[in-house]
Amino acid sequence: MTTKRATVESTADAYLELLAARGVEYFFANAGTDFAPIIEAFAKRQATGQPVPKPMTVPHEVPAVGMAHGFAMVTGRPQAVMVHVIVGAANAIGGIMNAARSNAPILFTAGRNPITEAGYSGSRDRPIHWAQESFDQGGLAREFVKWDYELRNMSQLETIVDRALAIAQAEPAGPVYLTLPREVLGERQETFEYAPASRAPRPSETVAGRAAVAKAAQILAGAAHPLIITKAVGRDPVAIPAMVALAEALGAPVVEQFHTHLNFPQDHPLHGGFDASPHFGRADAIVVVESDVPWFPSGAHPRPETKLVHIGHDPLFARYPVRGFEADVALAGQPRLTLHALADAVRGLVEPSVIAARRARAEGEHRQLRDEWAARARKAASAHPMEMAWVSKCVGDVIDDRTIVVNEYDLDPTQAKFTVPGSFFSSSPAGGLGWALGAALGAKLAAPDKTVIACVGDGSYMFGAPTAAHWVSRKHELPTLTVIFNNSAWNAVKRSVHSFAKDGWAARSTVMPLSDLDPSPDYEMVCRASGGWAEKVEKPDALPDALNRALKVVREERRQALLNVICKKPA
Repeated sequence: MTTKRATVESTADAYLELLAARGVEYFFANAGTDFAPIIEAFAKRQATGQPVPKPMTVPHEVPAVGMAHGFAMVTGRPQAVMVHVIVGAANAIGGIMNAARSNAPILFTAGRNPITEAGYSGSRDRPIHWAQESFDQGGLAREFVKWDYELRNMSQLETIVDRALAIAQAEPAGPVYLTLPREVLGERQETFEYAPASRAPRPSETVAGRAAVAKAAQILAGAAHPLIITKAVGRDPVAIPAMVALAEALGAPVVEQFHTHLNFPQDHPLHGGFDASPHFGRADAIVVVESDVPWFPSGAHPRPETKLVHIGHDPLFARYPVRGFEADVALAGQPRLTLHALADAVRGLVEPSVIAARRARAEGEHRQLRDEWAARARKAASAHPMEMAWVSKCVGDVIDDRTIVVNEYDLDPTQAKFTVPGSFFSSSPAGGLGWALGAALGAKLAAPDKTVIACVGDGSYMFGAPTAAHWVSRKHELPTLTVIFNNSAWNAVKRSVHSFAKDGWAARSTVMPLSDLDPSPDYEMVCRASGGWAEKVEKPDALPDALNRALKVVREERRQALLNVICKKPA
């Protein structure tokens, strides 16, 4: 077998050589004392013109992991993140939880505190090197990564890196965790031989079995009112035409319930909105596609006799400790392939007149929904402080086919209309706050020709380490627009309390404990501190022009921008 031979000075040098050879383009890092061999290797390779992933300094772990997540969600390609031993890993774990539940492939790495007290070039030489050692560093992340390992020596470097990248990308995709001891990274080397391309096993795409597909097709063909619910099938943009094919073969509406991606063109007449509950009374067969939570068992849910078909890479969501959603047929495999197979199996089983009647009804319901949503926006247009529906409508009006929106909770999906695959991404089901700022920067890095808008609440903005995120935008020339839906509260917390105790003490209190964010900081000042353009917007009629000014700055001046939009405080 042909091999490549590189002249290297250390294991860290060989590691960077291999990452570049394997197509890792970026190395997001918040450095610490464990980085010394890595930094030396970067300096040597840059000075000598050797290939290397681009080092990206990110001075907080939350946006660092968010950037890798954002890049992966746009491209599907894993990038490397490195943080400082146990303390950096601890800061990063919330982002890794998000990546795990969003199936974002990331090579998550951390330095390993020096193992030895003397005798090696990487041995302990700082006071922190005793306190920063843990008994099981991998245990910090093991619950939420697909694989973890500690690099033991140079001889296994290629095997370990190739295995890590292969596991991260194998479906269901997700983060992996590799710890890198300083002694191993700093060990002197002279040459490094490796294969030009990874030969780690890469599982081929799979499709659900024919018999199971045929059974699902018979269920759907025998239904009078089929319904499709999806949350994240759009993680694979090529799966969206397959969703359209199945919906059109059945004449069935598609509801994007709790959606994290664009899964179905929202201008399509079969798009059934974002709330499946009105359909449950009549639906007699439901296809659930890549959705961990298609409804709340304690709330509105399908009738007991409704037939259920689940489609996904892992319809069991086996990494979830408890998930009791039932299924009559579960179709595991590449959703794109399974959806096409199911659409093909359904064709010819349903009378064209039946499909036409279903489609006509769905089209009428689609128009009615759009009219209701537009009326809600018109009603909110003059409210002061601003309603979030109006803010969402104004953001929706500036979105075009060259725009990517990263939404952490507050953009009302009824007030926008996404049609381009890969144009909308929302918060991870894990709900680790602070994701959007870094994810937007990663998305911009992956798609520099696109306009990237991050929609965040004021609480989420603070969680995102905004000083670090705005610094990264300036440092690495990644202009994005951040729109803060500032209601001076953690509304998700308030909604949870109202749901738990609708008429309880907390609901009746003037200020609900532990959910109030008054007094609100002047967030626009944080962006300006890193050379960005920013302003506070308090009047609803001023918002459209403010958005246009901000987008001009982002697109023409190539500078970041931020709007601190003052919204109505939730009761």
